[in-house]
Amino acid sequence: MRTQASRLRQKLDLYFAAEGADEPVRIVLPRGSYVPVFEDRLPAALPNTTRASESARTVPASEPLTPRPLQKRFPIYIWSVSVCLAIALVAVLLIHRGIVSVSWNRHFPAHPLWNKVFSPGHPALVVPGDSGAVMWQGIMNKSMSLGEYLAAGHEMKDATISPSLQTEADDFGKRRYTSIVDLEVVQSLSQIASIQKNRIEIRYARDLRPEDLRRETVILIGATEANPWVELFERNMNFVFSHDHSHRVMSVINRSPKGDEPNQWDSGYADAQRRVYGVVAYLPNLSGNGNVVIVEGTSMAGTDSAWNFVSDDSQLLPFLTHIRRGDGTVPHFEVVLGTNNFSGNAAKSTVLAWRTSN
Repeated sequence: MRTQASRLRQKLDLYFAAEGADEPVRIVLPRGSYVPVFEDRLPAALPNTTRASESARTVPASEPLTPRPLQKRFPIYIWSVSVCLAIALVAVLLIHRGIVSVSWNRHFPAHPLWNKVFSPGHPALVVPGDSGAVMWQGIMNKSMSLGEYLAAGHEMKDATISPSLQTEADDFGKRRYTSIVDLEVVQSLSQIASIQKNRIEIRYARDLRPEDLRRETVILIGATEANPWVELFERNMNFVFSHDHSHRVMSVINRSPKGDEPNQWDSGYADAQRRVYGVVAYLPNLSGNGNVVIVEGTSMAGTDSAWNFVSDDSQLLPFLTHIRRGDGTVPHFEVVLGTNNFSGNAAKSTVLAWRTSN
C-alpha cells in the first residue's frame, strides 16, 4: 500500500507540474496519509489591479451576467473525484490487508509466462545476488567459479596482492549484501506471485544447495559474478557473461551468432555512452520437471533492464507472441537486451537477439 501511495504521489506531482499546471485545484496525497487533499490554486495577480477595477466598474448594472457552467459544476467535480479516489484507496487498503479478496482469474486471462512459472501449491524459490562476492572479485581482480564459491567461500588466497588487501577482500566476501535492484525484483515477484495465487520463498545465494535447484520453479537474479549458481545453466545457454577484470569490461558472449549478430556485446566501465546489457532466460530446471528464470545484467542497471522487460507486459507480451509455437504455447527462450545506464537504473531496453528451444 505504501509503495502504491508513493507512486501515486509522484504521478500527481508530475501531472500538476506539467499538463496540470493551469488546473485551479491541485490534488495532493500528503506523506504518511492515504487521504487525498484538494488545494485551491489562486490565479496570479493581475499586473494592473487599478485598471482591472476600473474596467469592472464600467459594466452596466442592467447588463445580465452569463453564468459560467464550469464554476457551477466545479464543486460537484471536486466531490466526485474525492469520492472516487477515496473508494479506490480504501479498496486497495482492504485488499492489501486481506479483508477483501479479489478473484484475479475472472478479470485477467492466464499469463503466458507467469502462469507457467508459478504453479499452484509450489512456491517459487527466489535467489538474489551475493554482492559480497561481487566486491570480493573486484578487490581480487579475478572471477570466482561456482566450485570456488562453494568450497572455499570468499577466502581464496592470492600471493600477488598485499596481506591488507587480502584481508579487506575476505572481509567483504563474508558480508551478506545484496543490491537494491535485486530487492526491487523480489518485491515485484512477490506481487506477481500473489496475482497468480502463489507465493515465493527467498534464499540467499550463499545458503543455497544444488538440490534446491531441482525444485519446480527457481528464479535466479544476477549474472554469475553475483549469483554463481547461474553457471549450472550456462552450459545449455547461448548468451553467457564474461568479465575482463584487467580492462574493466563486462560482456555478453554470443556463442553462436546468427545473421549480422556480433560475437559479443561489451559494457565498459569507462564507456561514454554508458551502454549496458541484460539477459532474460526461461529454461528447464535441473530435474526437468519445472522451470528456471534467470534475470541478469552487465551491471545493476543491466539487471534492472532485464527485469523491466520481463515484468512489463507492454514489452514482454509482444515478444512472447512473436516466439510462441503454433499451438499457442511459449517455448523456453533467451533474450539479450540493450539500454543505457542512468545512475544505476536503465532506460527502456531494446531486444538485440534471442533464442528459443523446444
